[in-house]
Amino acid sequence: MDDPELPALRWEAQQGELISYWPYHQAVVRAEGRYIKIFGPGGAVVPAERCAQMEVLLDAGNFTTPRILRQSSQADVIVFSAMPGPTLNELGRVEAAVCDEAFARAWEKWSRAWVAELNGSHSPAARGALDSLPLRSAEWEATKVCRRVDDWLRHNENVPELSSQRAVLRAAAEQVAMNLLRTAPDPVVWAHGDLYDKQIIVPDGDIPPGLLDFDSTARHEAARDLAGLDVHLELHLRNNRMTPARYLTAHTQVLAVAEELRVSPARFDAYSEAIWLRLALSPLPGRFSLAIGVLAERAERS
Repeated sequence: MDDPELPALRWEAQQGELISYWPYHQAVVRAEGRYIKIFGPGGAVVPAERCAQMEVLLDAGNFTTPRILRQSSQADVIVFSAMPGPTLNELGRVEAAVCDEAFARAWEKWSRAWVAELNGSHSPAARGALDSLPLRSAEWEATKVCRRVDDWLRHNENVPELSSQRAVLRAAAEQVAMNLLRTAPDPVVWAHGDLYDKQIIVPDGDIPPGLLDFDSTARHEAARDLAGLDVHLELHLRNNRMTPARYLTAHTQVLAVAEELRVSPARFDAYSEAIWLRLALSPLPGRFSLAIGVLAERAERS
Protein backbone atom coordinates (compact mmCIF):
# COMPACT_ATOMS: atom_id res chain seq x y z
CA MET A 1 0.00 0.00 0.00
CA ASP A 2 1.35 3.41 -1.01
CA ASP A 3 0.57 6.74 0.64
CA PRO A 4 2.85 9.65 -0.29
CA GLU A 5 2.41 11.22 3.16
CA LEU A 6 3.10 7.93 4.97
CA PRO A 7 6.20 6.51 3.29
CA ALA A 8 6.70 3.90 6.04
CA LEU A 9 3.30 2.36 5.39
CA ARG A 10 4.35 0.18 2.44
CA TRP A 11 6.85 -1.79 4.54
CA GLU A 12 5.00 -1.80 7.87
CA ALA A 13 1.71 -2.93 6.29
CA GLN A 14 3.46 -6.18 5.31
CA GLN A 15 4.11 -7.01 8.97
CA GLY A 16 0.48 -7.77 9.83
CA GLU A 17 -3.12 -6.66 9.31
CA LEU A 18 -4.02 -3.05 8.58
CA ILE A 19 -6.79 -2.29 11.09
CA SER A 20 -7.00 1.50 10.90
CA TYR A 21 -6.14 3.90 8.10
CA TRP A 22 -6.60 7.64 7.88
CA PRO A 23 -5.18 8.61 4.46
CA TYR A 24 -2.28 11.08 4.58
CA HIS A 25 -2.42 11.14 8.38
CA GLN A 26 -1.80 7.81 10.12
CA ALA A 27 -2.38 4.05 10.07
CA VAL A 28 -2.31 1.15 12.51
CA VAL A 29 -1.14 -2.39 11.74
CA ARG A 30 -1.81 -5.31 14.07
CA ALA A 31 1.03 -7.84 14.12
CA GLU A 32 1.92 -10.72 16.41
CA GLY A 33 2.25 -9.40 19.97
CA ARG A 34 2.41 -5.78 18.89
CA TYR A 35 0.71 -2.87 17.19
CA ILE A 36 2.49 -0.66 14.67
CA LYS A 37 1.41 2.96 14.37
CA ILE A 38 2.55 4.80 11.24
CA PHE A 39 2.74 8.59 10.88
CA GLY A 40 4.23 11.00 8.40
CA PRO A 41 7.96 11.78 8.85
CA GLY A 42 8.40 13.41 12.26
CA GLY A 43 4.78 12.78 13.17
CA ALA A 44 5.58 10.29 15.93
CA VAL A 45 7.46 12.79 18.09
CA VAL A 46 4.50 14.19 20.02
CA PRO A 47 2.70 10.83 20.41
CA ALA A 48 5.89 9.34 21.87
CA GLU A 49 6.14 12.27 24.28
CA ARG A 50 2.52 11.78 25.34
CA CYS A 51 3.15 8.09 26.04
CA ALA A 52 6.12 8.97 28.24
CA GLN A 53 4.00 11.51 30.10
CA MET A 54 1.27 8.92 30.67
CA GLU A 55 3.75 6.53 32.27
CA VAL A 56 4.29 9.23 34.89
CA LEU A 57 0.76 10.58 35.14
CA LEU A 58 -1.04 7.24 35.41
CA ASP A 59 1.23 6.02 38.19
CA ALA A 60 -1.58 5.17 40.63
CA GLY A 61 -2.17 1.81 38.95
CA ASN A 62 -5.81 2.42 37.99
CA PHE A 63 -5.00 1.72 34.33
CA THR A 64 -2.36 -0.13 32.37
CA THR A 65 -0.85 1.27 29.18
CA PRO A 66 1.06 -0.35 26.29
CA ARG A 67 4.86 -0.25 26.28
CA ILE A 68 6.79 1.28 23.41
CA LEU A 69 8.86 -1.51 21.84
CA ARG A 70 10.43 0.44 19.00
CA GLN A 71 10.60 3.91 17.48
CA SER A 72 11.94 4.59 14.03
CA SER A 73 14.87 6.93 13.48
CA GLN A 74 12.69 8.97 11.10
CA ALA A 75 10.13 9.49 13.91
CA ASP A 76 7.35 8.09 11.74
CA VAL A 77 6.71 4.70 13.39
CA ILE A 78 6.00 3.61 16.96
CA VAL A 79 5.60 -0.06 17.82
CA PHE A 80 3.52 -0.78 20.93
CA SER A 81 3.16 -3.95 22.95
CA ALA A 82 -0.17 -5.76 22.75
CA MET A 83 -2.29 -5.84 25.90
CA PRO A 84 -4.34 -8.79 27.18
CA GLY A 85 -8.10 -8.75 27.08
CA PRO A 86 -10.94 -7.58 24.82
CA THR A 87 -11.97 -3.98 24.29
CA LEU A 88 -15.32 -2.73 25.56
CA ASN A 89 -16.27 -2.40 21.90
CA GLU A 90 -15.64 -6.10 21.27
CA LEU A 91 -17.64 -7.06 24.35
CA GLY A 92 -20.58 -4.90 23.30
CA ARG A 93 -21.06 -6.16 19.76
CA VAL A 94 -24.33 -7.89 19.00
CA GLU A 95 -22.47 -11.05 17.98
CA ALA A 96 -20.17 -11.07 21.03
CA ALA A 97 -20.16 -14.38 22.91
CA VAL A 98 -20.32 -12.83 26.36
CA CYS A 99 -23.23 -12.75 28.79
CA ASP A 100 -24.91 -9.53 29.88
CA GLU A 101 -23.56 -9.95 33.42
CA ALA A 102 -19.95 -10.10 32.20
CA PHE A 103 -20.58 -7.09 29.98
CA ALA A 104 -21.92 -5.13 32.95
CA ARG A 105 -18.93 -6.13 35.11
CA ALA A 106 -16.54 -4.90 32.44
CA TRP A 107 -18.18 -1.48 32.37
CA GLU A 108 -18.24 -1.34 36.17
CA LYS A 109 -14.52 -2.08 36.18
CA TRP A 110 -13.85 0.79 33.80
CA SER A 111 -16.10 3.20 35.74
CA ARG A 112 -14.41 2.48 39.09
CA ALA A 113 -10.98 2.98 37.55
CA TRP A 114 -11.97 6.20 35.76
CA VAL A 115 -13.45 7.78 38.89
CA ALA A 116 -10.43 6.70 40.95
CA GLU A 117 -8.04 8.18 38.40
CA LEU A 118 -9.74 11.55 38.09
CA ASN A 119 -10.60 11.89 41.78
CA GLY A 120 -7.25 10.60 43.05
CA SER A 121 -4.34 12.65 44.28
CA HIS A 122 -1.22 12.99 42.13
CA SER A 123 2.41 12.67 43.08
CA PRO A 124 4.58 15.73 42.38
CA ALA A 125 5.93 14.03 39.26
CA ALA A 126 2.43 13.17 38.05
CA ARG A 127 1.27 16.72 38.74
CA GLY A 128 4.18 18.00 36.67
CA ALA A 129 3.23 15.68 33.82
CA LEU A 130 -0.37 16.90 33.98
CA ASP A 131 0.64 20.55 34.00
CA SER A 132 2.82 19.98 30.92
CA LEU A 133 -0.12 18.76 28.81
CA PRO A 134 -1.80 21.20 26.42
CA LEU A 135 -4.87 23.04 27.67
CA ARG A 136 -8.05 22.46 25.67
CA SER A 137 -10.65 25.02 26.68
CA ALA A 138 -14.24 25.25 25.50
CA GLU A 139 -13.13 28.08 23.21
CA TRP A 140 -10.47 25.79 21.73
CA GLU A 141 -13.09 23.06 21.18
CA ALA A 142 -15.52 25.45 19.50
CA THR A 143 -12.78 26.85 17.25
CA LYS A 144 -11.56 23.35 16.34
CA VAL A 145 -15.03 22.11 15.43
CA CYS A 146 -15.81 25.19 13.34
CA ARG A 147 -12.47 24.90 11.56
CA ARG A 148 -13.22 21.28 10.66
CA VAL A 149 -16.61 22.33 9.31
CA ASP A 150 -14.95 25.06 7.22
CA ASP A 151 -12.50 22.49 5.85
CA TRP A 152 -15.39 20.18 4.92
CA LEU A 153 -17.25 23.03 3.22
CA ARG A 154 -14.19 24.02 1.19
CA HIS A 155 -13.49 20.43 0.21
CA ASN A 156 -17.07 19.93 -1.02
CA GLU A 157 -17.78 23.41 -2.42
CA ASN A 158 -17.95 22.16 -6.02
CA VAL A 159 -20.29 19.22 -5.33
CA PRO A 160 -23.79 20.44 -6.34
CA GLU A 161 -25.68 17.62 -4.61
CA LEU A 162 -24.24 18.71 -1.27
CA SER A 163 -25.60 22.27 -1.47
CA SER A 164 -28.44 21.61 0.97
CA GLN A 165 -26.07 19.87 3.39
CA ARG A 166 -23.78 22.90 3.48
CA ALA A 167 -26.52 25.12 4.88
CA VAL A 168 -27.50 22.51 7.47
CA LEU A 169 -23.89 22.06 8.51
CA ARG A 170 -23.28 25.80 8.93
CA ALA A 171 -26.35 26.10 11.14
CA ALA A 172 -25.33 23.10 13.22
CA ALA A 173 -21.82 24.48 13.71
CA GLU A 174 -23.17 27.82 14.91
CA GLN A 175 -25.46 26.08 17.40
CA VAL A 176 -22.73 23.77 18.70
CA ALA A 177 -20.28 26.64 19.18
CA MET A 178 -22.91 28.69 21.01
CA ASN A 179 -23.75 25.80 23.34
CA LEU A 180 -20.07 25.24 24.16
CA LEU A 181 -19.61 28.88 25.13
CA ARG A 182 -22.89 29.89 26.75
CA THR A 183 -22.46 28.07 30.09
CA ALA A 184 -19.60 28.21 32.57
CA PRO A 185 -17.00 25.46 32.02
CA ASP A 186 -16.32 22.72 34.55
CA PRO A 187 -12.86 22.45 36.13
CA VAL A 188 -10.06 21.23 33.87
CA VAL A 189 -8.76 17.69 34.53
CA TRP A 190 -6.67 15.09 32.75
CA ALA A 191 -8.44 13.98 29.58
CA HIS A 192 -7.66 11.14 27.21
CA GLY A 193 -8.90 13.32 24.36
CA ASP A 194 -10.25 10.57 22.09
CA LEU A 195 -12.03 8.23 24.47
CA TYR A 196 -14.37 5.62 23.05
CA ASP A 197 -14.96 1.94 23.65
CA LYS A 198 -12.25 0.72 21.26
CA GLN A 199 -9.66 2.52 23.39
CA ILE A 200 -10.54 0.67 26.62
CA ILE A 201 -9.37 -2.90 27.29
CA VAL A 202 -10.88 -4.89 30.16
CA PRO A 203 -8.98 -8.08 31.03
CA ASP A 204 -10.29 -10.72 33.41
CA GLY A 205 -9.32 -10.93 37.05
CA ASP A 206 -7.54 -8.26 39.03
CA ILE A 207 -5.58 -6.77 36.12
CA PRO A 208 -6.50 -3.06 35.80
CA PRO A 209 -8.24 -1.98 32.61
CA GLY A 210 -6.03 -0.82 29.78
CA LEU A 211 -6.05 2.44 27.86
CA LEU A 212 -4.83 2.95 24.30
CA ASP A 213 -3.80 5.89 22.11
CA PHE A 214 -2.71 9.02 23.98
CA ASP A 215 -2.04 11.20 20.93
CA SER A 216 -4.79 13.65 21.94
CA THR A 217 -4.38 13.60 25.71
CA ALA A 218 -4.66 17.04 27.29
CA ARG A 219 -6.14 19.07 30.10
CA HIS A 220 -9.83 19.36 29.39
CA GLU A 221 -13.22 19.29 31.05
CA ALA A 222 -14.18 15.78 32.20
CA ALA A 223 -17.32 16.11 30.09
CA ARG A 224 -15.26 15.91 26.89
CA ASP A 225 -14.12 12.31 27.38
CA LEU A 226 -17.39 11.07 28.86
CA ALA A 227 -19.51 12.66 26.14
CA GLY A 228 -17.26 11.16 23.47
CA LEU A 229 -17.63 7.71 24.98
CA ASP A 230 -21.39 8.09 25.27
CA VAL A 231 -21.85 9.36 21.72
CA HIS A 232 -20.07 6.31 20.33
CA LEU A 233 -22.35 4.06 22.37
CA GLU A 234 -25.40 5.74 20.87
CA LEU A 235 -23.82 5.43 17.43
CA HIS A 236 -23.46 1.67 17.95
CA LEU A 237 -27.11 1.45 19.04
CA ARG A 238 -28.41 3.43 16.08
CA ASN A 239 -26.34 1.29 13.70
CA ASN A 240 -27.64 -1.93 15.29
CA ARG A 241 -24.20 -2.95 16.50
CA MET A 242 -25.29 -3.00 20.14
CA THR A 243 -28.49 -4.22 21.74
CA PRO A 244 -30.71 -1.69 23.55
CA ALA A 245 -30.13 -3.53 26.85
CA ARG A 246 -26.35 -3.35 26.56
CA TYR A 247 -26.50 0.25 25.42
CA LEU A 248 -28.51 1.10 28.54
CA THR A 249 -26.00 -0.75 30.74
CA ALA A 250 -23.02 1.15 29.33
CA HIS A 251 -24.83 4.50 29.05
CA THR A 252 -25.92 4.27 32.68
CA GLN A 253 -22.33 3.68 33.77
CA VAL A 254 -21.11 6.71 31.82
CA LEU A 255 -23.78 8.93 33.38
CA ALA A 256 -22.97 7.57 36.85
CA VAL A 257 -19.29 8.45 36.35
CA ALA A 258 -20.29 11.93 35.18
CA GLU A 259 -22.32 12.40 38.34
CA GLU A 260 -19.50 11.20 40.60
CA LEU A 261 -17.09 13.57 38.89
CA ARG A 262 -19.60 16.43 39.25
CA VAL A 263 -19.85 16.99 35.53
CA SER A 264 -22.44 19.63 34.72
CA PRO A 265 -25.26 18.17 32.57
CA ALA A 266 -25.13 21.30 30.40
CA ARG A 267 -21.42 20.76 29.72
CA PHE A 268 -21.97 17.06 28.99
CA ASP A 269 -24.69 17.92 26.47
CA ALA A 270 -22.60 20.67 24.85
CA TYR A 271 -19.64 18.37 24.26
CA SER A 272 -21.93 15.57 23.13
CA GLU A 273 -23.33 17.78 20.40
CA ALA A 274 -19.83 18.88 19.39
CA ILE A 275 -18.81 15.26 18.95
CA TRP A 276 -21.91 14.44 16.91
CA LEU A 277 -20.98 17.35 14.66
CA ARG A 278 -17.47 15.93 14.26
CA LEU A 279 -19.02 12.58 13.28
CA ALA A 280 -21.14 14.32 10.65
CA LEU A 281 -17.92 15.22 8.84
CA SER A 282 -16.87 11.58 8.50
CA PRO A 283 -16.60 10.24 4.94
CA LEU A 284 -18.28 6.99 6.01
CA PRO A 285 -21.57 6.35 4.15
CA GLY A 286 -24.65 7.47 6.05
CA ARG A 287 -22.70 9.15 8.84
CA PHE A 288 -23.62 12.72 7.85
CA SER A 289 -27.38 12.16 7.78
CA LEU A 290 -27.34 10.15 11.01
CA ALA A 291 -25.31 12.70 12.97
CA ILE A 292 -27.21 15.72 11.65
CA GLY A 293 -30.46 13.91 12.43
CA VAL A 294 -29.37 13.41 16.03
CA LEU A 295 -28.47 17.09 16.36
CA ALA A 296 -31.88 18.06 14.94
CA GLU A 297 -33.62 15.77 17.46
CA ARG A 298 -31.72 17.39 20.31
CA ALA A 299 -32.53 20.89 19.08
CA GLU A 300 -36.24 20.05 19.05
CA ARG A 301 -36.08 18.77 22.63
CA SER A 302 -34.26 21.83 23.96
